[in-house]
Amino acid sequence: MRILPLGTGPFAVPTFRWLLDSSHEVPALVTRPTQAAKGREKTSLNPMRDLAEERGLEVYAPDSINTEEARQKLASWQPDLLVVCDYGQILSRELLAVAPLGGINLHGSLLPKYRGAAPVHWAVYNGDAETGVTVIHMTPRLDGGPCLAVRRMAISSNVTMPNLEQQLSYLGVEAVQEAIEKLSRWDRVSPIGEIQDQSQATKAPRLKKTDGAVDWTRTAEQIRNQVRAFKPWPATYTHWLRAGAEPLRLLLDQVSVDSRTEQCSFPPGEVILSDSKQLLIATGSGRLFIHALQPAGKRVMEVAEFLRGYPVRARDKFGH
Repeated sequence: MRILPLGTGPFAVPTFRWLLDSSHEVPALVTRPTQAAKGREKTSLNPMRDLAEERGLEVYAPDSINTEEARQKLASWQPDLLVVCDYGQILSRELLAVAPLGGINLHGSLLPKYRGAAPVHWAVYNGDAETGVTVIHMTPRLDGGPCLAVRRMAISSNVTMPNLEQQLSYLGVEAVQEAIEKLSRWDRVSPIGEIQDQSQATKAPRLKKTDGAVDWTRTAEQIRNQVRAFKPWPATYTHWLRAGAEPLRLLLDQVSVDSRTEQCSFPPGEVILSDSKQLLIATGSGRLFIHALQPAGKRVMEVAEFLRGYPVRARDKFGH
C-alpha cells in the first residue's frame, strides 16, 4: 500500500518508524513548519522531520494543509491512505479525498473520551485508572470518525504525562497495523469500524499557561495529579505569599499526599510544617508534601535545599 504520513510531534514517531521499515511504500512526510524557538536561534523540536531527513525522505511542511496548493501536492504522491498522528491541523473533506481509502488518525485516548489536543494530559489530571489509543477512520469532525482499532492500558499512579505519552505512542503502532490491515480488505462501500457513542464524548482542550495554577481548595490527590499531568508545560505553579515582600512564584516539581488521615484544621494553601527537610501544605482535603520545586528564575531544588535559602514558616500562605 502507498501510505502518506502526516505528523509533527514525538507521539507519531514510533508509527512513522514502523511505516518506514514495513513493506508499505512511503513517498514523503507531511509535517508542520518548524518554528524558531522564542528568544533563541535554534529551532524547536520536530522529531518527525528529523527521522524523515535521516532516511532521505522528502519533507513537505505547508503553513495550511487545506489550501488547493497543498491538496494538489498531496495528490501528486498518489497515496492510497493518509496516516495522521500528532500533526496539529484538522484535514478537510477535500484533502481526505486525495487518497482512495481516506485517512486514519492515531489518537491518545479511548475515544470518544478526551477528544482534542491534549488527551494524555487530561487523563492524568483527572486521575483516570485506564487509558489507551484509538485509530479512527477520519472525518472532518474533530476525532469523530468510526473506530478501527483500540488498545487499552492501565495508568500507573505515579506515572507523569511524558512517560505515559511515550508508552501510548508505542502501543499505537500495533493499533495502526490492525487498522491498515482492515482497510486493505475493505470494499470501500460497506460501513467500517465502530461508530462512536456521541453521548459519551468528552473534550481535551489545548492547554493554556493558566491551567497550571494551583487551586489549593482542591484535594491533595487532585493537586498531585495536576503536577504529574502538566509536565513539562504549562507546569504546576503557585506563589509563596511572603510577608513584607513580593510573592515568589514556585513551580511544583515533585509532591506526594500525606498518608495520615486525621482531620486538618489549617485552611487550604497554608503551611502546616516547614523544617529543614519537610514542607507540608494544607489543601481542601488532605495535606500535600512538596519534595522538589523551582523558584522563579532558579533551577529545580530538593525541598531541603530550597528551605535553606528561603525561610518558609508555618502559617505562611501559598496561593495567587
